[in-house]
Amino acid sequence: MEIKAPVVRIEPWSEDDFDLLRAANAPELMDHLGGPETEEQLIKRHQRYVDLSADQTWKGRMYRIVLSASGEAAGSVGFWEQTWDGLEVYETGWSVLPAFQGRGIATAGTVAVVEEARAKQKHRYLHAFPSVANGPSNAVCRKAGFSLVGECDVEYPPGNVLRSNDWRLDLQEPAP
Repeated sequence: MEIKAPVVRIEPWSEDDFDLLRAANAPELMDHLGGPETEEQLIKRHQRYVDLSADQTWKGRMYRIVLSASGEAAGSVGFWEQTWDGLEVYETGWSVLPAFQGRGIATAGTVAVVEEARAKQKHRYLHAFPSVANGPSNAVCRKAGFSLVGECDVEYPPGNVLRSNDWRLDLQEPAP
């Protein structure tokens, strides 16, 4: 019997992760999210991530995705509370740096976050809203076990409406 070590692990976001957030602000990574953020916006987002990861009520959590073999930070993934169609749900999102793309890292990080959200037993559903034009992120949803609900409009960043796919995963169903 072969035992496979996980490709990645997720570690709670910390004050030390600002450079990772800055690296993920590259134009090619922010193309489907309204473009790169300003330094001021990055500082505010970083503080939201730090605060979310310190919150003990499980409104959500942000993580850095770390390669198990080398310890390198490859991206970020997280989940947070959101009201969607009148229901309190978790939403998830991720970003993997260009040098690490195409290796299943986003999917592995997302699966790890699904297990974290499932373990909290706080909300039934976890949603993801990638742009309809973002093929790789839509593939992550499919590979991670989400079901496509349909297309919708999502405002991100505020003032910018994105045509997105609504992917949903039932956190009360056992992991496949």
